[in-house]
Amino acid sequence: MDSGTASGVMTGILILVFIGIVIWAYSGRRRRDFEEAARIPLEDETPSTDNDDSKGNTQ
Repeated sequence: MDSGTASGVMTGILILVFIGIVIWAYSGRRRRDFEEAARIPLEDETPSTDNDDSKGNTQ
């Protein structure tokens, strides 16, 4: 097998992997997980009261 054939086979495998990832990402089973992950930046965080170092106090 010469380098051109090996390169072509590798390109074909990578195309199939890419198509598999796209199908996985747009599948209906993953929709709820992705919507939940999309809301993470919008959620409020409650500040921790146990750790005084988070307020910048150094002793």
